[in-house]
Amino acid sequence: MNNTRYSRSRYLRAVQKEKRAVRILQLSIVAGLLFAWEAGTRLGLADAFIVSSPVRMFSMFVTMAGGDLARHVMYTVGETMAGFFLGVAMGFGAAVGLWYSPFAHKVLSPYLVVLNSLPKVALGPVIIVWAGAGISAVITMALAISLIVTIMELTHGFYSTDANMMTTVQSFGAGKWECFKKVVMPYNVPVLFQSLKVNIGLCLVGVITGEFLVSRAGLGYLIVYAGQVFKMDLVMMSVVLLGFIAFLMYSAVSAAEKLAVKIINHI
Repeated sequence: MNNTRYSRSRYLRAVQKEKRAVRILQLSIVAGLLFAWEAGTRLGLADAFIVSSPVRMFSMFVTMAGGDLARHVMYTVGETMAGFFLGVAMGFGAAVGLWYSPFAHKVLSPYLVVLNSLPKVALGPVIIVWAGAGISAVITMALAISLIVTIMELTHGFYSTDANMMTTVQSFGAGKWECFKKVVMPYNVPVLFQSLKVNIGLCLVGVITGEFLVSRAGLGYLIVYAGQVFKMDLVMMSVVLLGFIAFLMYSAVSAAEKLAVKIINHI
């Protein structure tokens, strides 16, 4: 018993040590890249006017933080979350419908593949005319980019559920919906959260694309405006800020996944 406890304690310490090492290495890579970026511009290896630099971006951030930066960030984050929740709800509902009806899945699968391959930016003018030149068009663009991927991933996961588990539950007289609630959904929790992780990133891409086309606020609009007036410090600062926002959103979904797994394990 003591040996077992000792082995478990040693294993947990090793896991924590590895996590710390990974985190330190990740931060070191970021710090190294920023240092090389700054050094490259100061030594003349790169044109700071074109690629900016960490110091210049930070100075721009401080300047913008006292102005409209918060409003632009709120627009982008709000539009992304709206597209995300709509995409998850619509994608989940469509995937459940395609799982419930294998005939519909066979009919619609080729169309989903074609829609997923279609360049969504090409639909920009159509979306603007249909949804209007405003937030609705931006959210629609986010849905256009993320929705089909969500449907395809969840549908594939539902159909990949362990056949033996399905047969066992059906042998006890479970119907279609009982099988879904008792087997398919719990089995596909990892697939669901993997879809959410992909979806949040695609929604952000869709929102920025929409803001490029029609928005009067948001980080996408800020990037377009800054590019037009050759404020590359503002362009690069906005791009880095987008990366930070994407990281926070991904981390939030990962935290939700861990919480969901703990809840399911205790049920």
